[in-house]
Order: sequence, then structure tokens, then C-alpha cells
Amino acid sequence: MQKEGIDNITAKIIRAYYTVYNTLGFGFLEKVYENAMILELQKMHIHGKCQVPLKVFYNGNTVGDYYADIIVEDLVVVELKAAEALREEHEAQLLNYLRATDIEYGLLLNFGKVPQIKRKVWTKTYLGKSR
Repeated sequence: MQKEGIDNITAKIIRAYYTVYNTLGFGFLEKVYENAMILELQKMHIHGKCQVPLKVFYNGNTVGDYYADIIVEDLVVVELKAAEALREEHEAQLLNYLRATDIEYGLLLNFGKVPQIKRKVWTKTYLGKSR
């Protein structure tokens, strides 16, 4: 997809995030925000799937099962947090989800006391290696 298309989708996801944040505030569990985000995305006619299973492989063997909070239009992984602040391990988690999929774009959205957003990109050729 062209960068303009991804930028348009991520802008809508961020708009949905701020709508949910401004309506609910902070202090709820991540699942509450996940459900609200899906409803807000649906209002915008954007398709999002919750708790999408992801497999982690090592030498051709499955070594882990994870679940992405939301995948939007099969183009953006959205990881939600309800933490005091985003930490390095939250960013690493999102990057690992991107590595486990064919999706290159991710958003890390924190519903803490202060709203926080991080964008992450994992290209198919990272550090000169194909996935």
C-alpha cells in the first residue's frame, strides 16, 4: 500500500484513540479500551479485528503464541496499553508482533494518565535481511 494510504489509516486510528480517550479517560483495563476502539473504528467504516493470534517460529517450529490487540485493515497492528507510561518493552512487544506478521506498520497507544502514541515500522528488509 502507498504511504498516503497508510498515513490516512493511521490518522483515523489515532482520531479514534483520542475519541475513546477523551470519552473514557484513564483507569480502565485494556480490554475496555480495546472494545471501545473497535466500536469507534466501526463508526469510521474501518475494519479492525481483536485478539488476532500470532505464532512465533524458531527454526521452523512454533515456539510461542501471542495475540495482537487489534489489527486494522490487515495493514496496521495496534497494541493498547493502560500503563502509567510507555516503556521500552512495550515498544519491543509491538516490533515483535510486526516481525511475526507481514504487516510493516504498528501503533502503540497508551490510555494512561497522559495519552501517548508511538509509531513503529518494521520493513521486510531490516538490517539487510529478509524476514
